[in-house]
Amino acid sequence: MKGPYGFELNDSCQNFRLRGNAFFCQLSEANLKDLDALTFVSAHPGDAILFMERQAPRGIYVLCEGEVKLSVSSNEGKTLILKIARPGEVLGLMAVLSSAPHEMTARTRCPAQLAFIHREAVLHFLGQHPEAYGAVVAQLAAHYQTACEQLKTIGLCTSVPERLARLLLDFSAQGKQTKEGTRVRFPLTHEEIGEFIGATRETVSRTIAQFKDERLIDLRGATLTIQDRSGLEHLISF
Repeated sequence: MKGPYGFELNDSCQNFRLRGNAFFCQLSEANLKDLDALTFVSAHPGDAILFMERQAPRGIYVLCEGEVKLSVSSNEGKTLILKIARPGEVLGLMAVLSSAPHEMTARTRCPAQLAFIHREAVLHFLGQHPEAYGAVVAQLAAHYQTACEQLKTIGLCTSVPERLARLLLDFSAQGKQTKEGTRVRFPLTHEEIGEFIGATRETVSRTIAQFKDERLIDLRGATLTIQDRSGLEHLISF
């Protein structure tokens, strides 16, 4: 049975179709059974804010379907996207564990289905199931690695073409090999790309056009093809 936004209604972690991914694959059947009793699954429209910077944590979200944009903003309104969360990832975990305000904003990029667990329930669950800390550590380590990679891109890449090349190569790491090159889904708008690499939308558009003219990439809609990987790699200084 389908619920809002065309998602299959699914209120059980044990039946989660991406069980083999991320957080759930490291939990035992007993852990999952107890987690089910604490979980509330709901659908959200695109551009819905789950939590904001400096907001006190209410709980964690596990992304079941869709995509969520994680970002930070300056007082002047500039936005830097840290990552696009994929199904299976846990959002808001650090704030819940540290009892500190969220350090980023989580906003759905498209209709999404998420499982929510209240903060007190999360802490009680971990207290009753210390073996689940392995899954928690794995999530935090993945978030830390992502943050470090983003710092390298923004802090060490000295030009927009270099930062864009790095972003495109990162996105295509798990792409499909074709005779034209590496093909991958790349749904970001030019404005979002700019928020990823610290550039204006206009600069992003010009740089993408340059990459196309040089036959480094082919970008049609949400389909990206890396035509010349070595050419993009040559633009990166580290």
